[in-house]
Amino acid sequence: MSHKLFSKDFTLVIIGQIISLFGNAVIRFALPLYLLNLTGSSALYGTVMACAFIPTILLSPVGGIIADRINKRNVMVILDFLTAAVILLFSLFLNGHNLVLLITVTLMILYGIAGAYQPSVQASIPALVSQDNIMAANSIVNTISSFASLTGPVLGGILYSAYGLKSVLWVCMGCFIFSAIMEIFIHIPFQKQISEGSIWKIARTDFAESIRFIREDKPVIGKAVMMACGINLFLSSMITVALPYLVTEVFLLETAQANKLYGYAEGILAAGGLTGGICAGVFAKRLSIQKSGNLIMAAAVCTFPVGVSLMTITSGIINYIVLTVCCFMIMVCATMFTVQMMAFFQTVTPVRLVGKVMAVILSIAMCAQPLGNALYGILFEVCKGMEWIVVMSAGVVSAGIAAAVYSGMENPAGK
Repeated sequence: MSHKLFSKDFTLVIIGQIISLFGNAVIRFALPLYLLNLTGSSALYGTVMACAFIPTILLSPVGGIIADRINKRNVMVILDFLTAAVILLFSLFLNGHNLVLLITVTLMILYGIAGAYQPSVQASIPALVSQDNIMAANSIVNTISSFASLTGPVLGGILYSAYGLKSVLWVCMGCFIFSAIMEIFIHIPFQKQISEGSIWKIARTDFAESIRFIREDKPVIGKAVMMACGINLFLSSMITVALPYLVTEVFLLETAQANKLYGYAEGILAAGGLTGGICAGVFAKRLSIQKSGNLIMAAAVCTFPVGVSLMTITSGIINYIVLTVCCFMIMVCATMFTVQMMAFFQTVTPVRLVGKVMAVILSIAMCAQPLGNALYGILFEVCKGMEWIVVMSAGVVSAGIAAAVYSGMENPAGK
């Protein structure tokens, strides 16, 4: 383990992440937008996005078990090559008839691969940096993720509007191939664990050990994860569905302009994540885990200007500006909260359990996302013309969750 932050291997992980996450951001932007342009249905969009998240939830624990038992570098390389192959197959079948099914299946596979991939990245951080640098390293990884999400949708929106979906697919495929080649040169310290019994027995044992650690040794982790579930269900899901639906279907903008503006909005959202990641790194020593509820409360409050604007203003452009500014602030707060939590989890978890525990945490926290996506897809359809009700309700419930964070994190270091 290196005591300096930017060792050769950690730097290569970061570069690989930049390229891989950029490809992910572009493809996750383009495919759902293509679906929304084809159908114009928020309910269908929400349902497809809900289906896409299910493999992520199921495969994250598997990815965590793999991350602790197989060289993490090899996992990253194989999964990036596999993602490129999936995109190639999608492009070959793009001219088929049942595009809704094709897009749904492709997104499910891509999200599933990402779910298996991320535990290896998270588990590699304690192996590559000293404990004093874990918060800063998490901040950098989150900042890189936000930077890729910032540039991906903006460039993807421009590319998609100008040249169509196929050009986007070829760019993404190139990103994943290049990322995989970069990652071949990473060295991550790895100690093979003794495996007894079948792969299913190993999986059950590892999963049970992770759950036991969270429930008995560090129950505060479980409380934090439940709060994250609530935020994903009521706030993150609302933004996931509201942003494309409001911009492309509600604000009454010309289609090409709406697609570009949605790309910019996704970029602004990612810029908020980038800013939050930088702030988390800069203020790492000052951020108190006990006061993390302040960040959730600030994010919840930012939904109310959006609701008021939708209720009182008819101009699509003004509503768009209010929406993007508020989403930027929500992402700043949410990212700072996430970095705090991830660093705390990694610090209190033994090295031999980091991959499995992080995977279980990510999987449980994401369980609410599919339900939320489907729920908000239906709610926006039902409340057509009164979308402000949905947005403000999400803010009220999220504020209630923020109040619960205070009591839930009173004694974060112990039981």
